[in-house]
Amino acid sequence: MCLLVTFVSLLVQIYSVGYMKGQPRYSQYFAYLGLFTSAMLGIVLADNLFLLYGCWELVGLSSYLLIGFRVTNLPQPAGAGMRFSSTASATQAS
Repeated sequence: MCLLVTFVSLLVQIYSVGYMKGQPRYSQYFAYLGLFTSAMLGIVLADNLFLLYGCWELVGLSSYLLIGFRVTNLPQPAGAGMRFSSTASATQAS
């Protein structure tokens, strides 16, 4: 599973280099993507429930940051806010 997450992340990052070329905040995007990848690997490698939960929350946070990355003129991007609230409510419900 670890190899699968790493391989898919590598493909996404290779694609993102060309896709984000010339865009403002280029390095910030890759920092968010790296956080997402690290959190996903943390979920796969977690050996206790607390680490799994912490990495799960980091995946939610990094998803929020990546979804709302392109929008700079709104106080809160609607799609990113919806994603974060659905993740938070699903975590609270269970």
